[in-house]
Amino acid sequence: GLVHPSTARSRADVDASGSDPDFLPQKRTSSQADSGSAIEDRIRADLERDAVVLYMKGLPSQPQCGFSLRTVQILRAVGVQFRAFNVLANQDLREGIKRFSSWPTIPQLFVKGEFVGGCDIVEEMYRDGSLAKLFTDSGAVMPSQDEKEAPAK
Repeated sequence: GLVHPSTARSRADVDASGSDPDFLPQKRTSSQADSGSAIEDRIRADLERDAVVLYMKGLPSQPQCGFSLRTVQILRAVGVQFRAFNVLANQDLREGIKRFSSWPTIPQLFVKGEFVGGCDIVEEMYRDGSLAKLFTDSGAVMPSQDEKEAPAK
């Protein structure tokens, strides 16, 4: 058969062990090795900056999955201020947050740097009242009763 010149291998392509370079163990570059710790550093910084942080698919204004939508609806119903990060915009973040929390799914809610859970846990805590208590106890920014009752200006 004919071999295209760009795919042909000469003896020079085989290293001293007799293996084709494609089959040798690959050395990780420093950027690959560092990307795990870099994303964890970023996550830690996110969690230190805001009391309530949600890693979700999409944005609060445009959730990209039903679980993210439901979690945002719950946070808005409770009235807590939160910062959201779209994991779909950053594959490193999407995988990194799963490693960071040891939790396999998105969305993920953190309060004061502590992993609370995903949609099911947040929903259960909302129903039993423990979510609002967690936000209040953690010092997260909650509207006062006056603000809730005051008409929008």
